[in-house]
This record gives sequence, structure tokens and C-alpha cells, in this order.
Amino acid sequence: MIDRTILVAAGKKAMVPRLLKRALQIATTVLLTATVLLIVIVGNGFLVGKAPSFKSGWNLWLSFIQRPDILSTMFLTAGVAVAFVYWQRNQERKAGAAGRS
Repeated sequence: MIDRTILVAAGKKAMVPRLLKRALQIATTVLLTATVLLIVIVGNGFLVGKAPSFKSGWNLWLSFIQRPDILSTMFLTAGVAVAFVYWQRNQERKAGAAGRS
């Protein structure tokens, strides 16, 4: 039996395997991190660049984000964050259930 959970996306609910939900949460976190890095790198290029342009900032971001060490760090950090949040939630549920007994 596959452990299933509810995934809410765009206002719709779907029953999906728990592992798929965690993978999507990690991918979303990595995408958000990459977006923040894009804003920071392009913004930095506009502030301190000699010839500021979006294209030069974009190229700098692409060369940075495609590095395997950067990608692996982003995925590792997102995975640990998701695992910690669910671990902490389970601990709170256990403590709440023990308090009601």
C-alpha cells in the first residue's frame, strides 16, 4: 500500500504519493531559491556594473546556477528543510497526543 497525502496546487486538491509531494516541495524550494539568486545577481549587476544590462546579469546567473556544487547545495538545503519541517510537525503531534492522554 502506497502512503498517500493531499497535494494542494492552484486551488485544487489531489491525492498523491507522499514521496511525490516531498519531491515537488523540494523542487519548488529550489526554484524559489534560484529566482531570489537571479534577482540578487541581476540587481547587483545594475548597481555596480560598468555597463549594466539584464543580459550580462542573466549570463552571470546562468554560469553560477549551472555549477554542480551550487545545485547540489540548493537541493540538499531544500531537502533538509522539508524533512525538518515534517519531523518537527510529527514531534508536535506526538507531544499534543501525549498531553491529552
